[in-house]
Amino acid sequence: MITIYIESLDQMKKTNLKRFLSFSLVAIIFFAFLLSSCGEAADSEGNEKDTLTLDEDYYEFKGISLKEYNIPANIMLPDETANIGASTKPEIIHAEGDFLWDIVVGPNFSLHIEDFGDITNNVEYKKEELKKQDIFKINYLVNEKDLIVYKRSLIVKGSKNASSKVGVKHDSYHVYGQKIINGIAYALSSRDEGYEKMIIELMAKSIKSFKPSK
Repeated sequence: MITIYIESLDQMKKTNLKRFLSFSLVAIIFFAFLLSSCGEAADSEGNEKDTLTLDEDYYEFKGISLKEYNIPANIMLPDETANIGASTKPEIIHAEGDFLWDIVVGPNFSLHIEDFGDITNNVEYKKEELKKQDIFKINYLVNEKDLIVYKRSLIVKGSKNASSKVGVKHDSYHVYGQKIINGIAYALSSRDEGYEKMIIELMAKSIKSFKPSK
């Protein structure tokens, strides 16, 4: 009787050990998957992929009207709490009768706006323009019909497509969008040299908020 009890106890210990090891293995696999999901994915060439999520949270923004500058629209812009050196009052640079505007919010945020009239394929044209150049590698973080956000990486010396004069790695982030206001197409974009990712994320949210005045 005692022998049977000891054998049963031993078998129970073995069963519990197997269950524990199985549970541990499942837990390790789950957490490994979770960590890989939270990290940046890799593309087919093994390079890290950037990601960008644009939400509707405008907590560190304030809205302004552009009516007095001949654009019948409102836009949300980063305020002084956004930690980008934003000024308390945005500066709108525009010449009367011109079709160009620049919204400057401190030294680190300059959003360019251009009136394209009834030409509404500006984002597609921009993508074609990026496709034709061979100096930079383009990685799209956001690729929508009326909004693109992309990382631009200089093709460095040693790469197959690089110029012999290029030898320094350089990355920058850019945004280009289009909004139709009262039948007029407005293209909104970052400066040519781009910005760091955090600034471009804020700028993309500003572009998405660009809406007709009520």
